[in-house]
Formats: sequence, structure tokens, C-alpha cells
Amino acid sequence: MLTRFNALPNNKKILFFTAIAAVLSIALALLVFNREPPYKVLFTGLADSDGGQVTAALQQMNVPYQIGDGGVISVPSERVYETRLKLATQGLPKAGGVGFELMDKQKFGISQFAEQVNYQRSIEGELARTIEAVAVVESARVHLAMPKQTVFVRDQQQPTASVMLTLRPGRILDGGQIAGIMHLVSSSVPNLPLRNVSIVDQDGNLLSTVPDQNNGSLDRRQLDYVRQIEADYTKRVETILEPIFGKGNARAQVTANVDFSESEQTSESFRPNSTPNPSATRSQQISETLGRDANLPSGVPGALTNQPPSLASAPLTLPPGAAPGTATLSGLPMGTASGSLSREITTNYEVDKTIQHTKSQKGVIKRLTAAVVVNYKMVPDNQGVLKATPLTEKEFGQINNLVKEAVGFNAARGDSVNVVNASFADAAPVLTVQDKVLDFASNNAADLVKYGLLLLAILYLLFGVVRPIMRDVVNPPPPPVPEDDLEAAAAASSGRLLAVAGEESEEGEVEEDSDNPSPKELQRRAFEANMQNVRELVKSDPRMAAQIIKEWISSDE
Repeated sequence: MLTRFNALPNNKKILFFTAIAAVLSIALALLVFNREPPYKVLFTGLADSDGGQVTAALQQMNVPYQIGDGGVISVPSERVYETRLKLATQGLPKAGGVGFELMDKQKFGISQFAEQVNYQRSIEGELARTIEAVAVVESARVHLAMPKQTVFVRDQQQPTASVMLTLRPGRILDGGQIAGIMHLVSSSVPNLPLRNVSIVDQDGNLLSTVPDQNNGSLDRRQLDYVRQIEADYTKRVETILEPIFGKGNARAQVTANVDFSESEQTSESFRPNSTPNPSATRSQQISETLGRDANLPSGVPGALTNQPPSLASAPLTLPPGAAPGTATLSGLPMGTASGSLSREITTNYEVDKTIQHTKSQKGVIKRLTAAVVVNYKMVPDNQGVLKATPLTEKEFGQINNLVKEAVGFNAARGDSVNVVNASFADAAPVLTVQDKVLDFASNNAADLVKYGLLLLAILYLLFGVVRPIMRDVVNPPPPPVPEDDLEAAAAASSGRLLAVAGEESEEGEVEEDSDNPSPKELQRRAFEANMQNVRELVKSDPRMAAQIIKEWISSDE
């Protein structure tokens, strides 16, 4: 094959190598255009001052860089992480503010006020860096107002915080992210309540909203709790109806009225006085008092007073209550120490009392409302064709009871369930392959045109230039014929053509004699016969026919 290729003319060789080089160049260009850029982003959103410091440092480190719009600095992809580490050792960039590294540069003899200011700046810088880690936030600034501590409790003031966020273009913060930033700042500063944190965006819109518990507004956790309850009840209804009607043939929506109010009540009740027997004795006091008689000795102690008593004499009558034979003193029984004895008993009973402390439950469902839509059933008719058919009264009642049981229907609290049987609209048509192709072509028209032109160029070079040359190499043309042989072959071929034409002419004459055709008809038949013979000759020996035609063209006659 190499020998055949070397036998080709020089112009064909040059054309062949040019086509191969063009195909390789186009393929290489496609690879270059579609590969990842050699430069990767080093920093984005840098301020002018920080960008100037970073570029100066890159020039000193002999690192090539590119500057784009929006403070974007790019460096070669293989040197991105190395460059970031080197710049970090120099404290660049400083757009995020200073952090606790500010405390490493404390000077000897610094005042307490300056030390407190540096500490506050460090906290602000660290909070700003942490907030900037959120993907939506491009930059952040934090301002803290920390009052001076005092020993008087009544004069204590709580700190406050203000956060300024610059969001990335086209991005917004959802409620969960805002609450997360608020809790982050509140937890980083001692004694900073959540309500004292204010967050605004670059347009001055207030993002932080703390609900006031006194006005009955719901916070995010309560709203999430309500949504969770509604989603659970909705899933219950759809789960119990899908096996009956099939997936997508039943839709449900449940609304829950949840009471988040919280109340506490303390009551104290007393029962009426009960009889002493079942009552409990709290305390009992017994008091006895001994009275003195006027006849007993009294006065100043002395000889007269201390005289022994006179002889006892038996009285004619006994005092009331004295047993016979009991000795008495001055008319009293001997067991008594005085003339009179009194006894008092005081009993205190427990008072029946009931103290009751009641605290109502929080998050109680006050009312449930459920709306359910069920699609018509597909029932085959007499011909076996499926047809949408509404539910019967019995089936409708069964579905209604199922829904009530699924949501825990309670008529006492005012629950309501509404089930509707209706025909669903047809679903969105499925895109065919042709629609998908048209959609893709309309969305990528520019790329398709570009790659289409490149593909046409490659195909032209391959099939219009390379393929004919390779065909000549694989199937070389016949060797040149000498002029004498060429003339003899041409004469022989001409003779064959004339002979064939003569035979056809004779046959035409015979036909003319038989059918009496006109001269024009004879000429036409002869021409067609000659052309047919020439075609057969060309098919049987195309090279010879080509040589004859070349000889005719190049001849002077």
C-alpha cells in the first residue's frame, strides 16, 4: 500500500496530508473549547483595597492571575490551594474583618478600655466570618452593643446585636436560615436574648422577626407543628384510599385548628363541718384547776400558822359524792388538795380543704376539617371498554365513613368531612421523542449550529478528499496503454459498436418490412439499440470504455 501511495501524484499527496491535518486540528479545537478552563477562582467579591493587596502579593510570589468582574481573582488551577495557603499566612484577604487574631497583637500596658474594645471587635469579626460561611451570604457585618456591667441588679441592661447581610445576586434567605443566624448570634454573646438581634439585608429590609408571645401570634415551631399535623392526616386519608382507587385517583386536604394557649388555675375548696367521730383530731388540751378553801391555814408563816391541825371528828353527814369511811379534812374528801377542782378539755379538729392546681395542655386540636376528592371508577361496559363511572350511594357512604375514621372524626368538637366524587382532568401529555428533540434543539440552537458546521467540514474532508485518495491507493488505475495498442483497441471497439449498430439496423429493417414503420421510427429504434449496446459494453468493461472516451476527446478529429 505504501508503494501505491508513493505512486500517487504530488498534488494528491499534498491534498491528503492537508485534509488529515485539518481533521486533527478541528478535533483538537473541540477538545480545547470543551475542556475546563486552566484558571480557577481564587477569591470572589473582594473589596478594592483587599483586591489590591492580594494582587500585589501575587506579583511578589510570581503567580499569574486574572481579574474578572465583581472582584473575582483567578489563578492557574494547579496553584489555587497553594496560593490560598500562602496568602492566609499573610492575613489576606481581610474583607471578612479581624477575628481573635487581634488579641495576639496586644501591646504591653494597654488600657482596660482598649482591651475591651479589641475583644468586642474580635467577637464581631468571628461572627461575621461564621455567617459568611452560609452559601447565600456574600458578606456580613456584625455590630454589638455590650453595656457595662454593674453590681446593681435593677440597673442591668441586656446587650443588643445588629447584623448587616449582603446576599448573593438572585438568592434569598428562608425563614430557617434567618432563625439560625439569630440563634447563632444570640448564643455567642452572654445574656443576649433572641429578640435583641436585628438582621437586615443590603436593601435595608428587616429579615428578623421575633413573635410576641403576648399577642398570641405563632412562631415558626408552632406553624411547623400545625403543618406536620395536617400532612399526617392528609397522608392517612390518601393511604387508605389509594388501594381502592389507585395512585393519583384520590386527593385530600386537611386543615387543623390547633390551640396553643396555655393557662394555669389554682383552686382551694372547704367542705362543710362534719361530726367529731369521722373528723381527725388536730390537737387536744386538758386543763385542771385546784381552788383554795377559806378555812385552810393561810397568812404569814410562823408559830401560829404552823400549829398542827385539831383532832378529826366524824361529821354527822358526808359531803355529796364522798364514800362512807373516807376521812375528810375540813369537810372535803382526803383525796382533794383544795376546796374546789375544775377541769377543761379543748379539742381542735382538722378542717377539710382541697387545693387543686390545673394546667391546660398546649397544642390541642380544637377542630379538624377534611376535603377529599375521589376520581370516577373505570368500569368496563358491554364491549369491554373502560368507562368512567361515578360511585354509587353505598360506595360513597363507605368512603365517607373511611375518611372519618382515618382522621378521628369528633362531632363534639365540630369536625367536618366533605367527600366529593368527580372526574379528574387528564394528566399532562407525555412528551414524545420528537417533542424532546425539538425542545433540545430550540434550547441549544447555537451549539448545534456550531458543532454541525464542524461536523460537515470533517465529513467533507473525510469523504470528499481522503476517501477518493485512499480508494486510488487501494484500487490503483490500470497501467497506461501504448498509443498503438490504444488505437487498435479503439478501432476494435469502434468496429464492435458499428457491427452491433449494423445488426440492430438490419433487424429494424426487417421489422420495417414487416410492420412498415416510418423512417423516423427506424432511426429512433436504431439509436435506442445502439445506446443499449453501449451501456452493456460500459458495464462489462468500464475501463476500456473510459480509455476510448479519453481517446476520442484527446483526438484532433
